[in-house]
Amino acid sequence: MVEEKKDAFFKKMFLKWKDEIWAHKHLITASLILLIVATCLDYVCGNYVTKVGSALSADLILKFITPIDLNWIFVYLFLITVTILLVYPLFFRVKKLHLTIGHFSLLVMMRSIFMSLTHLKTPIGAIAVRFPGHLTGLVFENDLFFSGHVAIPFLGFLIFKESKIKYFFLASSIILGITSLLMHRHYSIDVFAAFFITYGTYKLGNWAFKKIDKTEN
Repeated sequence: MVEEKKDAFFKKMFLKWKDEIWAHKHLITASLILLIVATCLDYVCGNYVTKVGSALSADLILKFITPIDLNWIFVYLFLITVTILLVYPLFFRVKKLHLTIGHFSLLVMMRSIFMSLTHLKTPIGAIAVRFPGHLTGLVFENDLFFSGHVAIPFLGFLIFKESKIKYFFLASSIILGITSLLMHRHYSIDVFAAFFITYGTYKLGNWAFKKIDKTEN
């Protein structure tokens, strides 16, 4: 009897999840297309700044910090955060799935444009980043302004501000920001500006996606 109730419960949950996915199929498809565009733009701009980055900048905070190798935090906490950001709404906030992918894509595109306009060079003494496997192809040099390691988790905080998972994203953005400075992977302006630009991009996305939602409905 207990097993039958469990089966009925999970079947009901699955059908509800399926209905939600189907109800937003057009918006989810559009957001995935936007994600592909954003990924391609990020790749092109990342390669561009790797080649043209030439200007070094003095930094008051980095001046007093000896570079520390914290690759395991810089790489794996970031990968875990991005994974949770995209997977969490897929299973627990299906109505926000297309919004999450859309906001993420918009932020990646905004960052690609910003870093292409600022030809700064990675600070001297920066610790080399070691992403696993094929992900090394997504590691660029001089992709500094603004910090994606801070911006992406902070975006998760803004999107899921009504859920307790927001604390994980907020903590992640702060930890990764500090880690980026300790590794000299970013200038301090890259880290601090990320919070403000992400908030502005989030508000812009909210305005745009509300217009799209009204058109869809």
